[in-house]
Amino acid sequence: MADSESMSLDTSNEAGDDPLMDLNDEQLDKLIQQKMIENQVLQNETQMFEKYLKKSEPKDSGGALGGIGAGLTVSSSNQDLSRGMNRKRSKSRGANLDKSLRLTTEQKCDIAQKELDDLKEDIEKYRDNCERVIDNFRAIMEECELTLSETKKESYEFERDILKGAVNQRTGKVIAEKVSRHFENKILSRDTLVEKLRLKNSQLKVQKMKLDLQFKQKEEMGEALHEVDFQQLKIENEQYLEKIDEKNTELMDLKLKASKSLQVLNSYKKKLHTLTMESERLKSEISSRNELLTKIDAETTVVEDERAKAEKINRKLRQQLTDFRVPDVMDYVTEKADLYEIQRKSFGIDCMMRNCLG
Repeated sequence: MADSESMSLDTSNEAGDDPLMDLNDEQLDKLIQQKMIENQVLQNETQMFEKYLKKSEPKDSGGALGGIGAGLTVSSSNQDLSRGMNRKRSKSRGANLDKSLRLTTEQKCDIAQKELDDLKEDIEKYRDNCERVIDNFRAIMEECELTLSETKKESYEFERDILKGAVNQRTGKVIAEKVSRHFENKILSRDTLVEKLRLKNSQLKVQKMKLDLQFKQKEEMGEALHEVDFQQLKIENEQYLEKIDEKNTELMDLKLKASKSLQVLNSYKKKLHTLTMESERLKSEISSRNELLTKIDAETTVVEDERAKAEKINRKLRQQLTDFRVPDVMDYVTEKADLYEIQRKSFGIDCMMRNCLG
């Protein structure tokens, strides 16, 4: 009976001492949100500490984690055993146990600093890998651009030299000999390029072997590069990469200018072809006009000769017309009478001749 009374008194005291009973729903919600945030922070810290333990002390990490787990088990068992006892006493014991298991602020800072350094190192490695991948993709893109430009150039040359320049004017078909010669020249140029690249590759291999030999000699002599040298090389590498980027930018600008110049050149070539055709047409027309002019000159010479002859005859006739004098009437009558007399005598002679012959 006394035990039941004491238990009822204890429960009534606990209910009266619980501060949560005085809070409303909104305050309880805010308190729950705050505790959830604190639990998330503690969970992140725990994950960081576990990661640090696995890295620094892989053999003792199980014992340390086991000790922490054992401590948590002891604290939970103490809380279970102290439910029917005074709450203040159980809280004091749990606080003492938590204090014995907690890390100091300096230890937490050291662990956080080491984890931060490891994270920076991982980020730097990831950045290097990403830069390497980006460089590879840039090289692939540049190779694709060069291949595309070469393909466009070859297509233009094929269209210019074969599809347009190697067409028979009479049959309208492509001449096979020119096509064969075009591909033979292309294959020869490719073989020459392959030979040049092979020689360059062999030179680079020899240079690489020399550098490897020098590096091995330095390692054997104890002249290995230190961290400062690597940093200096890294700085120089970044400077050279910046210069390479600038040169690549200049190269792209020059490629754009070259493409624009090629377009302008093609337009001028088209204009030149048009003007050449027009010039050929004009030359043919001038030649025909010159032939016609030669014929006209010959005809003009003939006409001039005929005109000179006609003028000479005209002058002669004009002179005769000028020199002509009309005879007098009496002279005309006399001449007419003489003509009649001669005609009469002639008629008489004809009659006599007929009579004689008859």
